[in-house]
Amino acid sequence: MINRGGAPTGGAAERTHRLVLNPTSGEADHAERVRRLAAEHGFSVVETERAGHASELAATAAADGVDLLAACGGDGTIHEVVQGLVAADALEDVTLSVIPAGTANIYASGLGIESIDDGFAAARRGTTGRLDLGVADGEPFVLSAIAGLPASASTSTSGELKERIGTLAFVIEGVQTARQFDGLEVAVDAVADGEEYIWEGEALCLLVGTLRGFTGPDEPSNAETGRLEVTVVDRLPPTDAIAEAVERRLFDRETPHVTTIEASELEVVALEDDPVRFSLDGERREYDRVEIGVRPRALRVCVGEAYASRP
Repeated sequence: MINRGGAPTGGAAERTHRLVLNPTSGEADHAERVRRLAAEHGFSVVETERAGHASELAATAAADGVDLLAACGGDGTIHEVVQGLVAADALEDVTLSVIPAGTANIYASGLGIESIDDGFAAARRGTTGRLDLGVADGEPFVLSAIAGLPASASTSTSGELKERIGTLAFVIEGVQTARQFDGLEVAVDAVADGEEYIWEGEALCLLVGTLRGFTGPDEPSNAETGRLEVTVVDRLPPTDAIAEAVERRLFDRETPHVTTIEASELEVVALEDDPVRFSLDGERREYDRVEIGVRPRALRVCVGEAYASRP
């Protein structure tokens, strides 16, 4: 049963299984179908009405004793739902299920969930992974913290390009669409394998991802390492940056202007008067200084068959 603010009513399953639906995500053509499938799978439904509402609905679900909470929308909707669960201190009590209905759905894809049907199938099957959760100054993120590229790069990348070269396609798209970008003056101080790594200068972009293989060679998506994948791309002319990105991604070659490390924690400091603009799972944030870390295996999530079969 659908409820737009109060507690859902229904059978035993509906009292413990709830779905937070963002009806305006993606092409905004999924709501009716998702409501029908939710009823078939025993989920009550609550709908978001404004930015930030998904966090409130998730916290309410945790307080109501919901043990399986589905998030239907894009990466931003998942971000808000996890925010709500963290605020309610409910990560140990609630399993997250992802129903992709956004523009990019990068997080769902990393879980082996490519469609709405896949999402409900994963929830029904009940196979879960304990995935790492990124944290930026206390705010959780499930997928990425990106600085230096316009926010539009996160949503304008073509599906074909992403399929061929993965999430680093965002870098290429960002270069192509942000030729007026002046560069990112930052200092990065990271801890990698117990040793300090320092990078300082002008970057094209900084990408921090929870999924192993976030920008690397074709390897299984994996967010169970307790580390963040940190990639710094030096400021270069656009054509040179594209060439290096493709060379690194397609041919697994080391390139002089793209640096990738796995870090347990890092600090990013703006070296100019303006704060650094970040995108946390597509949500815009600004920091003069930000500490980014990871909560290992903090999030219990339903995964697809493709994820479950990976080594």
